[in-house]
Amino acid sequence: QVQLVESGGDLVQAGGSLRLSCAASRNIFTGTMAWYRQAPGKQRDLVASITDVGITNYSDAVKGRFTISRDMFINTLHLQMNSLKPEDTAIYYCNAEFKNLGIYWGQGTQVTVSS
Repeated sequence: QVQLVESGGDLVQAGGSLRLSCAASRNIFTGTMAWYRQAPGKQRDLVASITDVGITNYSDAVKGRFTISRDMFINTLHLQMNSLKPEDTAIYYCNAEFKNLGIYWGQGTQVTVSS
């Protein structure tokens, strides 16, 4: 079993920045980690991902504004979000996929961007 605990969600004005964190109970450098988001009434979509060897991928909606990173010393995944827009408002979920262990989700953290 793997535990993922997100933090950092908040209310911020458009153009502002937030940094989300996801603390994991397992070495995050051994799996693929990702951030998803789900707005009210919409499906959960991939925001950004990073593989075990550090290959990153971003959705077109956030490319150039968001950065996914990992901190090996505290086993934490981050999402730096800059130039936030009202359409970034959603619950953001941390996701982890480990070979032979399965897929895990955090409980989510709310990000609200006011115009």
